[in-house]
Amino acid sequence: MPQPLDSDASDNPATGRDQQEHNPYAVEWPVHDAAISASSTMTKARFKVLGVLCLLSGILYLDRICMGAAVTAIRADLKISFFATTFYAMAFTLAYGLFEIPTGRWGDRLGARRVLTRISLWWSVFTALTGACTGLWSLVVVRFLFGAGEAGAFPNVARVMSSWFPDHERGRATGILLAASQIGGAAAPFLAAVLIQAIGWRWTFVAFGSVGAVWAAGFYLWFRDDPLDHSAVNALEAEYIGRGASAGTVHSPIPWKLVAANPSIWFLSLIMACGSFNSYIYFSWFQTYLGEGRNVGAVDAGLMTSLVLAFAAAGTFTGGFFLDLITRQGGISRKRLLGGSSFFLASAMLGCGMMAETPWLTALFAAFSCFATQATQPLWWSCSIGISGKHVGALFGLMNSVGVFGAMSSQFMVGAIVHWLGKLNYSGRVQWDPIFYINMGVLVVAGLLWSAFVFKTVEERDADH
Repeated sequence: MPQPLDSDASDNPATGRDQQEHNPYAVEWPVHDAAISASSTMTKARFKVLGVLCLLSGILYLDRICMGAAVTAIRADLKISFFATTFYAMAFTLAYGLFEIPTGRWGDRLGARRVLTRISLWWSVFTALTGACTGLWSLVVVRFLFGAGEAGAFPNVARVMSSWFPDHERGRATGILLAASQIGGAAAPFLAAVLIQAIGWRWTFVAFGSVGAVWAAGFYLWFRDDPLDHSAVNALEAEYIGRGASAGTVHSPIPWKLVAANPSIWFLSLIMACGSFNSYIYFSWFQTYLGEGRNVGAVDAGLMTSLVLAFAAAGTFTGGFFLDLITRQGGISRKRLLGGSSFFLASAMLGCGMMAETPWLTALFAAFSCFATQATQPLWWSCSIGISGKHVGALFGLMNSVGVFGAMSSQFMVGAIVHWLGKLNYSGRVQWDPIFYINMGVLVVAGLLWSAFVFKTVEERDADH
């Protein structure tokens, strides 16, 4: 039966043993080694897993966001207009969205270990190949294939989090993970600006693309999908973690009719679309906005963009701790308050930034805005994992892929609006500021969606029918 409106599965502050008793997927944990079972101290292998995933997410965003720093250099070298840049930016985003669900489902069936290894190798190759592009259409093809290869990374990471962390630790773990991705993103604009000046944009992509292969080899050799299969996990830690719904491979079909009728799926999908609209403005365009709309030099613009993304990283980290505190206290109403108020505050901070005349002050208010929006990311992950049950890879991929519509909208709208206003002989802030006013409205919509959010799992809908 559905749970009451003011509670959800992630609100239970129980220990791993209690969660195991209430988990419909629970099984008995066999003791796989006498020496391990005799240990009186719980191992901490799950935190090593978290560290490995943090490296992955940092590399992922480093490779993704360096493209935004290279826009000006690529346009000048390949003679591509602002409007044309939207095509290769959208090619990545479209492919990322198209392949999220199948790659997430692949992880459900084969395990995250093999799929994440393939993902990291694929995106590294096509990051490097970006530097070999000679024109618009080669960029479109390479960035599409880059997006196809990167798709499914976070759905499979979510599957690992579901298997390796109990509910009451998942908020902080997710906050740390997402902070790592934002740190990679924060480092990318400034680092890319420096490298582009030193070795050119082509070799910069080669340098960034060379990192993922090392991670992939180490991950495949060390990681195991099920904590029980890992030699570094003893019986105490295994019991503490509990048997997550995604701790094994899944071959049963996805109940698509129940998914389509689930309001939580729709709310979280739309929230992701709004959040992605906001995020991709900063990923793809903010550094260019500072340079061409505010007349800021390339290195300073990279530093300001890094500041904004660093605050975003701090937001995800802080939001994870707030989420665990709220989870222990119980109540979906507190989670609605966290999500709604964060987006309303983000819109207000962005408005203050648009009124500021000094570029550094504008960047600082934008940083506060990103801090607020990203503080909701651990909440989104927790709710998405909680409602997905054993199909966490596929359903997380579904909800995450809807964000593509928001991301592509912002990528297209920025290029189209700037191009159109440029043809009307507008320049500077008049040419660039309108997209941020549109973004303020999008943030308000996201706040309203969080304020009305309800929590219902796919399994609960199944039981009702």
